[in-house]
Amino acid sequence: MIDLEGMNPPQREAVLHTEGPLVVFAGAGSGKTRVITHRVAHLVVDKGVYPSRILAVTFTNKAAGEMRERLERLVPGGVQGMWVGTFHALCARLLRRYADAIGIAKDFTIYDDQDQQAMIKRVLKDLDLDPKEHKPKQLANRINREKQEMRGPEAPRGNMYQERILTDVYEAYEAALRRASALDFGDLIYQTVRALERDPAVRNEVAGKFRYTMVDEFQDTNHAQLRLVDALVSVHGNVCVVGDDDQGIYRWRGADRRNILDFGRRYPTARVIKLEQNYRSTQRILRAAHDIISRNEEREPKQLFTENEEGRPLRLYTCADASDEANTLTYDLLARMRDDDLDLEDMAVLYRTHAQSRALEEALRAVNLAYRIIGGVRFYDRSEVKDLLAYLRLLHNPEDDVSVLRVLNVPARGIGKTSENRILNLAAEHGEGVYRALVRITEDPALLGRAAAKRVGEFVEMVEALRAAHRGGAGLYDLASQTLDRSGYIASLREQDTAEAEARIENLGELLTSVANFEREAEEATLASFLERVALETQADEHGNEAKLTLMTVHAAKGLEFPVVYVTGLEEGLFPRVDSVYGADQEELEEERRLAYVAFTRAEEQLVLFHASSRMTFGRTETAMPSRFLADLNEGDVERSYGLAGHAGFGASSRGSHGGGYGGGDSGYGGGSGYGGGGYGGGGGGGRGYGGGRGRSGGYDSHGDDPYASFRASRAATSAARGESYLDTSEGVDLDPSEALRPGARVFHAKFGVGQVRTVEGSQDPAVTVYFEEHGVTKKLKASFLRPA
Repeated sequence: MIDLEGMNPPQREAVLHTEGPLVVFAGAGSGKTRVITHRVAHLVVDKGVYPSRILAVTFTNKAAGEMRERLERLVPGGVQGMWVGTFHALCARLLRRYADAIGIAKDFTIYDDQDQQAMIKRVLKDLDLDPKEHKPKQLANRINREKQEMRGPEAPRGNMYQERILTDVYEAYEAALRRASALDFGDLIYQTVRALERDPAVRNEVAGKFRYTMVDEFQDTNHAQLRLVDALVSVHGNVCVVGDDDQGIYRWRGADRRNILDFGRRYPTARVIKLEQNYRSTQRILRAAHDIISRNEEREPKQLFTENEEGRPLRLYTCADASDEANTLTYDLLARMRDDDLDLEDMAVLYRTHAQSRALEEALRAVNLAYRIIGGVRFYDRSEVKDLLAYLRLLHNPEDDVSVLRVLNVPARGIGKTSENRILNLAAEHGEGVYRALVRITEDPALLGRAAAKRVGEFVEMVEALRAAHRGGAGLYDLASQTLDRSGYIASLREQDTAEAEARIENLGELLTSVANFEREAEEATLASFLERVALETQADEHGNEAKLTLMTVHAAKGLEFPVVYVTGLEEGLFPRVDSVYGADQEELEEERRLAYVAFTRAEEQLVLFHASSRMTFGRTETAMPSRFLADLNEGDVERSYGLAGHAGFGASSRGSHGGGYGGGDSGYGGGSGYGGGGYGGGGGGGRGYGGGRGRSGGYDSHGDDPYASFRASRAATSAARGESYLDTSEGVDLDPSEALRPGARVFHAKFGVGQVRTVEGSQDPAVTVYFEEHGVTKKLKASFLRPA
């Protein structure tokens, strides 16, 4: 019997309920992976179900691998033969197995996004359409969305010009795919669903094989994936879908949360189970997340709870701008590393858009803190890696025109655009693929001209030699190595003798390592299976062993958890995004709330929030309003602080409207000999000046030795040149508000920036006369609109 000790009642019910349809609403941190794996173990161990009769579908290869690892530990003897994988991997396997019945070639090539766009570009040329006017990437996205909605080229569309273009391109593109014996990513699911729905024999055989089907992250499924699940469970009807509509954040790529919300209507006999006990976060963090998500109207009602401790209050920083936000965040995490004995890898910084990382990276580099950005260029997207893979795909399938054209002149072998166009025309004239046209040229050099034909002949000879090695039983590693050698690829990089070329060589070496590992570990180490594995890779997870701070968008953070999470840029127009705020689109705004919910629930112990009073966009500094999500939070769960440049004492630097940083630029505050420029609190003489010993250190009061000496030293080294001023807050004394409004004090206003107090009149919200030097104006303002600068 599988041990269910330690499971709460809803978890145990989800494990033991095996017959019929079941939907499990699994809140953040509620242990859904444990439930899924124990459910499989219960089926195999307690009910005697053969693993090969069980299908588990995930959304990433990483999730599939983790599930299989857990099952291997949980089930005596393992789960050999069980189908565990992504939707795309499952469909690729089914399409190859039933290729003859479906009417496609078994050795089809899988095109990625770049291959797809290259093919569409060729189609546009054939249709005499300008790719500058009809963007291949946009057309590819439209075609992908059509396939997600199970709409083929023949589906009715409007009679508008762009709709007619889409139909023509879609139709020609599909024909080109068939000629190349290729499928794109959308086809993997689209063609599988078409086959299962149109051929009852195939559907009954496939659906009959899987007695039990489980689908994870069901809130992220699209229409085609929903219909695929319907077809796969059409015989036995034992389907369990798991997900959380509150974490549905992929509407922009076709996901439809209604698939899980409407599951009960689609399967009227479905059992509904809610996992609401959170094992990850503190009570305060959960309350904050609930405060935000509970305002959404279209959701399955849930109330997460935890038996964890109450936890620390959330910290909310109000910063002057993006630079202050980054510097304050860096200061804060250094404090937490010292006070809480945390490592960098225990913390993560989340932002709404990739563009926000720049200021953060600068601040982290300034103090030599290691970090990694999730979402950069993936390993398999690097050009040299794609080049070698294209060679291998050509060896596997010579009809793959995209791969042939990618490597025909890589490395450069004197086959230019003119020759390529003549080769394409020749292929079109004879209704054949590009490689067959190359072979034809070797047989009749006059078709291209002797000089170009000679170079084509050398290319064909090289390819045929490698294909012969492949047919002769050469191992994958040997084949890949021979390809790099015979093609001259490595030699051409070595001739460049640059750091970039060396890095590319290292990447190719890493790919060869991947090939060798695959050859050693895979059950079926064929060229076809390796290429399929690579095509289905969704993300490289190679970050090295060094402890690093993780920076990423909220989208990239889904499924992860960290003891400390920083959420930046909580401002109207940024988080939530501008189109969600001003477009009055309730559906988009609710998705923004779900994003905030996902961000908050990544935190286990501490959640730190940031918003800036101004932010530079396209070179213009604009006033920023705090995000509406912050107003949803319970004041008792939040402690508020100002950033280093804000409520931190007089003399703190502020960013000028044209400054390149704190105090940078001619019109920036603190520039030259003014505040921070080697004078008050600047790095020139290390003096404390204004702000020395007074102010707030963001809630971390220092006593004794200053833990931030290295932080200040690194800043002081450049402060004189840049006019930066970092104030000493070691005493941690709160600023007396009365001092902030005395004549001569520096104050900040959201519209006019930093100014100097001239007069103060009244006691209750007094009227303050302020001179704003940058604008050359004097204004009388209510004190409530000002704060210490």
